[in-house]
Amino acid sequence: MTEQVAVGIIGGSGLYEMKGLEILFERNVETPFGEPSAPYVVGDVDGVRVAFLARHGRGHRLTPSEINYRANIFGLKLLGAHTILSASAVGSMKEQYKPTDIVFPHQFIDRTRHRADTFFGNGIVAHVGFSDPICAGVSFVMGEIGRELGATVHMGGVYLCMEGPQFSTRAESHLYRSWGVDVIGMTNLQEAKLAREAEICYATMALVTDYDCWHESVEAVTVDQVLLYLRVNAEMAQNILRKSISRAASRERSCVCANALQHAIITDPRAVPPKAKDDLAPLIRKYIQ
Repeated sequence: MTEQVAVGIIGGSGLYEMKGLEILFERNVETPFGEPSAPYVVGDVDGVRVAFLARHGRGHRLTPSEINYRANIFGLKLLGAHTILSASAVGSMKEQYKPTDIVFPHQFIDRTRHRADTFFGNGIVAHVGFSDPICAGVSFVMGEIGRELGATVHMGGVYLCMEGPQFSTRAESHLYRSWGVDVIGMTNLQEAKLAREAEICYATMALVTDYDCWHESVEAVTVDQVLLYLRVNAEMAQNILRKSISRAASRERSCVCANALQHAIITDPRAVPPKAKDDLAPLIRKYIQ
């Protein structure tokens, strides 16, 4: 085992620490994009070096739109992570996805408006393929472990990422249901986009806590309701994350994630400004010297 991190864990609402993590140290990481949400908690889980990050910061200080997604993902790249396992609370947009169920979505719809979601710009342009935004191999690993542990698991589906921090209006909720959306959340899309640009495998575990506000016989979502169901499901979520780490760390990366930038950078290397080249070196050095 090397000092380099293999797997990054990003925990959201109600998941502020990592079960089974033998903590070695905390690390503040400087990035060209500013500070990550919190120091990375680095340690070992079943012999694998991991870095845990509280997405909303310690004490849940950051709204979904205030999170510095670029710094969070870039920091994990600097630590060496080749895979990210994410967990977050979501609302169900379909009757069959009940609170405490777990969904492993494979697609996204973007309804955000105020967030930086690319490392590129400032003199260097790249267009990364994003037709399949989740690393299916990692997602299936997590889903299989969830089933082994007895969770009610749904594989695939569409995650609609909304801006927040307010929850949906009823009109919006019904509109999204008409689109065939499966779950709704506020955080995972930017992580997935940036992880792909960083050539990191990314999968998310969506923990169902509510029915948003579309369900006629259930009260509209509240923070108390979200946290109640997260507490019920916290142990299961932690166990899935823990048991997924070793399998995710050892799997062969034959997916598109590992070389996502290979044909994506369109800027002439001679035209890339020195600062952009230096800032993005951890991402582009194998393609642009």
